[in-house]
Amino acid sequence: MDKLIPENLEKKIEEAGIIAVLVIDDAGKAVKLAKTLINSGISAMELTLRTGAAMDALKNIATEVPEMLAGAGTVLRPNQINEVKAAGVEFAVAPGLNPDVMEAAVTASLPFAPGICIPSEIEAAVASGCRVLKYFHAEGMGGLKYLKGINSPYGFLGLRYIPLGGLNRDNMRAYLEAPEIIALGGSWIAPANLINADDWDAIARNADQAVRVLREVRG
Repeated sequence: MDKLIPENLEKKIEEAGIIAVLVIDDAGKAVKLAKTLINSGISAMELTLRTGAAMDALKNIATEVPEMLAGAGTVLRPNQINEVKAAGVEFAVAPGLNPDVMEAAVTASLPFAPGICIPSEIEAAVASGCRVLKYFHAEGMGGLKYLKGINSPYGFLGLRYIPLGGLNRDNMRAYLEAPEIIALGGSWIAPANLINADDWDAIARNADQAVRVLREVRG
């Protein structure tokens, strides 16, 4: 059992299938963005803490678009755990594995998935009670073939992965077909340039295409 991702949340993540990864420079755009994604069938998002607007954007989405499974990404410091929990997020993730951040998440009872890319990081995560892990940078490390290779000694543990990095509409199908993948992270769906340009139609088209593949693979 995952000490950091409860079973009910794990089920929601798997049902969502796709997690839109977002960088928002203007918190005033957050609600429109979340509603655009929801209308296209994207029901989960990871809003990264890479801008000064991120925290307010998270609060706006949690308050005004409660149907969105909202998570915080790029959580690098223990003190950020309580900050994002107060903002109303349902989970947090990080690109790497920081034991202090994981401990803070356990203490705060905030679901958390650390990032891994080598076997020793998988083992450190498992030792801390994790069973849902973020695989980053997915394509840069060798893609799905590499993940299947490093996961093979741990297959009996039933670990599940959220790959992120280099995924797009052309390679997402193979990831979604793999039983190790609980959901995939997609930064191509709503890139910052489209958000900044208020190009909601382009974002909706990207989301529609991604959801079409998801439904073809998973029903």
